[in-house]
Amino acid sequence: MRFPRHCLLALLLAAPMLHAQVAPDTAADASDTDTPAKASSTAAPADQVDLDDVRNFAHVYQIIRQAYVEKVDNKTLMNDAIKGMLSGLDPHSAYLDKEGLQELNEDTTGQYGGLGIEVMEDNGLLRIVSPIDDTPASRAGIKPGDVITAINGKAVTPDNIDDMFDALRGDPGTKITLGILHEKADQPVTMSMTRERISMTSVKVRELEPGYAYIRISQFQDDTASDLEKKLGDLLKKDGTQKGAILDLRSNPGGLLTAAVGVSNDFLDSGTIVTTRGRLPDSNLSFTAHPGGDMLNGAPMVLLTDNGTASAAEIVSGALKDNHRALIVGRRTFGKGVVQTVLPLDDTHAVKLTTARYYTPNGTSIQAEGIKPDIALADLTVAKVDDTQEPINSEADLPHHLANEATAAAGKNINNDGSAENAKLATTDYALSQALNILKGLALRHDAGVPAASAR
Repeated sequence: MRFPRHCLLALLLAAPMLHAQVAPDTAADASDTDTPAKASSTAAPADQVDLDDVRNFAHVYQIIRQAYVEKVDNKTLMNDAIKGMLSGLDPHSAYLDKEGLQELNEDTTGQYGGLGIEVMEDNGLLRIVSPIDDTPASRAGIKPGDVITAINGKAVTPDNIDDMFDALRGDPGTKITLGILHEKADQPVTMSMTRERISMTSVKVRELEPGYAYIRISQFQDDTASDLEKKLGDLLKKDGTQKGAILDLRSNPGGLLTAAVGVSNDFLDSGTIVTTRGRLPDSNLSFTAHPGGDMLNGAPMVLLTDNGTASAAEIVSGALKDNHRALIVGRRTFGKGVVQTVLPLDDTHAVKLTTARYYTPNGTSIQAEGIKPDIALADLTVAKVDDTQEPINSEADLPHHLANEATAAAGKNINNDGSAENAKLATTDYALSQALNILKGLALRHDAGVPAASAR
């Protein structure tokens, strides 16, 4: 399983801090470096490149140059050799050329031409990780787990999958046709879309009901934390202190580590956010929340996750869960628990290399496991029951019933109990409606003076 260069699941550190320490021809680890020169002259290193391996590489290289059915130039062969070396490490390490660096910059800034779709290679298949909100992909109904079977009538195969990755992006206004196989479907469907300039606003904030904030973060890019602080700050000024908030990280494919740390800090007053550990000292980092950072002042939180919640989104989920700041509701997360660093080689080439694993505040690695929700919800939809013939539900429905003096005097409608609004939300987003109900329960306990941790 290998992610494309333009995939946002890469958790990128803000600066190429390893560049000065790792030269392109350096293969020794710390123990090799500490070995005295005299000892190295008498005993060969245990992990050195065998001369036969070098001969084999050169031999294969010449065979391809001389005998392959079509002529392949040296530059292409060398680039492919480098890509192959990195692809054998893990799904996230990659060699970036000028186009790859441009795509990476587009991803972290949220500006590019395409469909707004995150994809990965999965055993020769082009599988959807998640569509991004308000893009051609999400509007067309593409879902996490769907498989792209064809692009512009050409079938996706293991042999052409890299070209298929590239074909998804293009100039705004150009058309593209995808064959999409939905999960649990037998046959693919054809979807025609028009590429757009994807300018992603990663944060949306609104009130679901008076006193209950809804915060949607679709990915973690350069300005995500500052955007959250502005939009949530504006809501608090306009609508006042909130009883609780829902943080929706469903289908959030991740992004920048620094953005995840900033968002976590906006809901925490103290505690570890995340730690990273790698082979080199600069990969061993620890991030801690700043006092006074919680914008909600301890109001209860519910965090929504699903199988598309990945990478930086999992850092936030782990930080809020382990610090007992939020209740995780939904489905198990994707399970990407490694960090990539971009190491420049020159002005137009770089290596994106997995340099560390990250750990939640409890010291847990979520790599290839994900974060288990506190309250699991199946991926369900709800349909409204036909209520054209309403049964008798209360005393008030009986003919000739005696009225309640207080209700009649105040002109109250006793049927307006909030259930209609709840039904409307449940039919459009079942998981969100359940999260809101859970949040209301947490808010009642919070108002009664029960600590949030006890509500778990």
